[in-house]
Amino acid sequence: MHASDAGYGLWLLAAINAAFFIFFAWSFYKPLTRWDWRGFGMFSAFVVALFAEMYGFPLTLYVLGGWLSANYPQVNWLSHDAGHLLEMWFGWRANPHFGPFHIASFVFIGGGFWLLSTAWPVLYRAQREGRLAREGVYARMRHPQYVAFVLVLTGFLLQWPTLLTLISFPVLVWAYARLARREEKDCLSRFGDDYARYMQEVPAFLLRRRRGPAPSPGEA
Repeated sequence: MHASDAGYGLWLLAAINAAFFIFFAWSFYKPLTRWDWRGFGMFSAFVVALFAEMYGFPLTLYVLGGWLSANYPQVNWLSHDAGHLLEMWFGWRANPHFGPFHIASFVFIGGGFWLLSTAWPVLYRAQREGRLAREGVYARMRHPQYVAFVLVLTGFLLQWPTLLTLISFPVLVWAYARLARREEKDCLSRFGDDYARYMQEVPAFLLRRRRGPAPSPGEA
């Protein structure tokens, strides 16, 4: 079976899909600071690696091909659908696009982009006005932009896991946590006690329960 027959070797399609998701994320995120660009750059590298395997060269299937064929002989590992590894492993092989992991991936990806689109306008206005972002989702979470990226990356992993993305995922989560801490140090040096109180009131990566109306931009 040729690569094109199996749904691979389609490098133009890989480039189009990677460019679409990168531009889609950029349209919500619009990086301004060096921390923004670093976070967005890591997300972009993950997406490029993912679609390079999804439509270009299936490195994971080639590396694991012997083990997969020996343990799952009923699966055609040269087919494009076989790239949905979780559906193949757990027996959902009729149409993996309707499998539970694929559906869950859309929930994570959609939720991540929704959170990114909700958080960025608030942060953008605050950065332009030189103040803390404490309204909207920032009243309940200090770093929703990084949480959004992790949600999207988790969705991609559920949909099409690869060796490269599985290795890079924990590294990216660790890097996002470090970027968040560096941003906090920068905010502490700029806003002092105001940001220290904000850190005590609002968790970094988990949603705080609502305790009344969020402060207005003027109050923040």
